[in-house]
Amino acid sequence: MMSLAALGVVFGDIGTSPLYAIRECFHGEYGISATPANLFGVLSLMFWALMIIVTIKYLTFVFRADNHGEGGVIALTALLKSKKNNGRMTTIVFIGLFAACLLYGDGMITPAISVLSAVEGFGIITPVFMPYVVPITIAILTGLFVMQHRGTERIGHLFGPVILIWFIVLGTLGTVQIVRNPEILSAVSPLYGINFLLANKFHGFIVLGAVFLVVTGAEALYADMGHFGRIPIRVTWMVLVLPSLLLNYFGQGALLLNNPEMSGHPFYGMVPVFLMIPMVGIATLATIIASQAVITGAFSLTQQAIQLGFLPRMRVKHTSVSHKGQIYIAPINWMLMVCTIALVAGFRSSSKLAAAYGVAVTTTMVITSCMFYLVARHKWGWSRFIAGMLTGLFLIVDISFFMANITKIFHGAWFPLFIGGVFFICMITWGRGRKLLGDELKKNTSSFADFKRGIDENPPQRINGQAIYLTGNPTIVPITLTHNLKHNKVLHSDIILLHVQTEEVPRVPNAEKVEVEKLGSGFYNVVAHYGFMETPVIRNILVLAKEKGIDFKTENASFFMGREHLIAAEKGKIFRWQAVLFILMSKNALDAAMYFDIPTEQTIEVGIQFNV
Repeated sequence: MMSLAALGVVFGDIGTSPLYAIRECFHGEYGISATPANLFGVLSLMFWALMIIVTIKYLTFVFRADNHGEGGVIALTALLKSKKNNGRMTTIVFIGLFAACLLYGDGMITPAISVLSAVEGFGIITPVFMPYVVPITIAILTGLFVMQHRGTERIGHLFGPVILIWFIVLGTLGTVQIVRNPEILSAVSPLYGINFLLANKFHGFIVLGAVFLVVTGAEALYADMGHFGRIPIRVTWMVLVLPSLLLNYFGQGALLLNNPEMSGHPFYGMVPVFLMIPMVGIATLATIIASQAVITGAFSLTQQAIQLGFLPRMRVKHTSVSHKGQIYIAPINWMLMVCTIALVAGFRSSSKLAAAYGVAVTTTMVITSCMFYLVARHKWGWSRFIAGMLTGLFLIVDISFFMANITKIFHGAWFPLFIGGVFFICMITWGRGRKLLGDELKKNTSSFADFKRGIDENPPQRINGQAIYLTGNPTIVPITLTHNLKHNKVLHSDIILLHVQTEEVPRVPNAEKVEVEKLGSGFYNVVAHYGFMETPVIRNILVLAKEKGIDFKTENASFFMGREHLIAAEKGKIFRWQAVLFILMSKNALDAAMYFDIPTEQTIEVGIQFNV
């Protein structure tokens, strides 16, 4: 059952590549003539790309680099961050963040190219549909994004069966063609791929950019590991997905051996005429499912970045009571929708979109290989020779594809890089700004020992009641508390100083989530530990704190938090443009009361002014 569920979420992206991968090698922007030698060479390169990148690199080795069962470049960065590598730590975190940001670009271009390539099948059925391919694609994508807030739980159980049928159809179509031309199977020999590159020189190297399309979605396998586990993903790949993909790719090659003129759309060329309409229908469904997986991945990536302190708070809506990974973040959804539709409207064909695809993903893959080396050396204790040899093999392949895709920069590949760069700048600005703000707060506050000594010497009026002060640093008294005491001359009888700390692990068990310390005089220090894939909720924190001996009720408590008024200083510690960006992001951040699900009517905000 886990393997079936993984089909719909994990393998949708890589499973829809047969719609356009072979075509782009022989008909796209960099297409090469469909001669027998070229067909055998391209298929050989595709076979070994799938084996080396997906089977060996990701499923065999990178899958071992999990962060308490979770995968993905953010989880990998957090795993390395927990190893104190002195001055190199900031560089590692920045590189990991940049790789994660590039996945936003992937989240825009994948739905566009996948759905557009499927809908183009209507134009093959009859030319009458050709003018409507782009409008139909935009309509499908618009509906997909508009429905995101409802969640995928209701239709999620259909994902696996639909993709299962899709892979069976892929394998069947390919097998029919291979039976007619079985000699195509000899293309598994790497000599054909090597000869292809040597014979075609620079043009052959450029075609690698199209060959790379067969491994789109390989990062998703790693990112979704936490949802399904290693074994179901590995089993599904080896038993169903890899055989189906290879049969289909080799089947398209077998078709082109006798019919090179079909290079314009070899996938649909394998489909009998009477099955074209249902085939286009199931292809469209498969691409919608693949797009859903990428969109969900962007939501998860955003949630992780928020928890790790690299993006401002946003409302995270959980759309499923049974699956933690099914969430919805409105600003990201609408941003993805606008950019995806703009890509479809701007490029207008999947072939042109394919010419812009690959640079962002190959960059992420190169970074993943480098970070794998660090994990192998510092986490697993591998020798430099073994870790270096294996990583070297991965980098030879990754860098080859990266260099081949670099040529796409001026064909539109700049767009996902631009999106990734914008997110990266926002993340490092937010992280730097929050750190400076925290340092400033620390300078303007005191330790609890000093604070307690002061109120012992000059006791303020205490009133019966419970108050909770949120603080960003558990070692100091929150500035909201000192301001409240200074201006109102009164304190509640029972006070919690609450600090929510995000750990470098995906999730923290409930038994370890809350630490309680009794400070005396009615004061309590509570530190709530949450993983970077969890959303803190105040009610849950208080329930767990009650088990540790503190009986605070949400409905009885008053919540104090700071409302920062930020001003861009003439000579601050960051560039002025960064200060302006940080202030803009702060103004649009979800306030703490809504983020932690604190009742608004029980919230008291204390204004604080800072220069940044």
